[in-house]
Amino acid sequence: MNTAALTLYSFWRSSAAYRVRIALNLKGLAYATVSTNLAPGVQEQKSEAFRRVNPQGFVPALVEGAEVLGESLAIIEYLDERHPEPALLPADPLARARVRWLAQLVACDIHPLNNARVLAYLKDVLGQPTETVEKWYRHWICEGFAALEILARQHSGDGTRLFGDAVTLADVCLVPQMYNARRFNTPLDAFPTLTGICAALEPLPAFAAARPELQPDAPR
Repeated sequence: MNTAALTLYSFWRSSAAYRVRIALNLKGLAYATVSTNLAPGVQEQKSEAFRRVNPQGFVPALVEGAEVLGESLAIIEYLDERHPEPALLPADPLARARVRWLAQLVACDIHPLNNARVLAYLKDVLGQPTETVEKWYRHWICEGFAALEILARQHSGDGTRLFGDAVTLADVCLVPQMYNARRFNTPLDAFPTLTGICAALEPLPAFAAARPELQPDAPR
């Protein structure tokens, strides 16, 4: 893939796209944003035009020349391999596996159960009321965060990073998930290590610039 020009198909409130924005910023890579509106009633991700870009009908999608990558973790690991500094995965195989464990706990266990299409199915197809859907959302965040809190206590260096003392893929996944948790009024008192780590990460320029409200397609 030619790294001369990067285009990110994104939606301001997509936590998966949020992860990729953070990674691009950490790597100091310039990119163009193409907004793909996921909002109910619009759902541009389902359009024929977008599915020509990503047949999954998901954001994010990263385009470089004629090449396309989907799935946020695949995109971020590609960026990390092509642009190794700063490294988002440790060199040591065991440490690298542990960082992937923490990242996948968020991206593969918590997030898929709370994805917009799952919530829409619960509400629109199964007829669940909003209160029940939001209870579902908070339940799965708390289930995942309970395990992640324990792992953070074991593997965080000084309480400002999820693993060790450097920003890793795990941190890139944690911050967007914490944003979602707050958006749905998830109680976070049981997760002081996670909230402390997020408080340390969110002001960092790469994380701050990726915030949903600052994106070009965010409501003004």
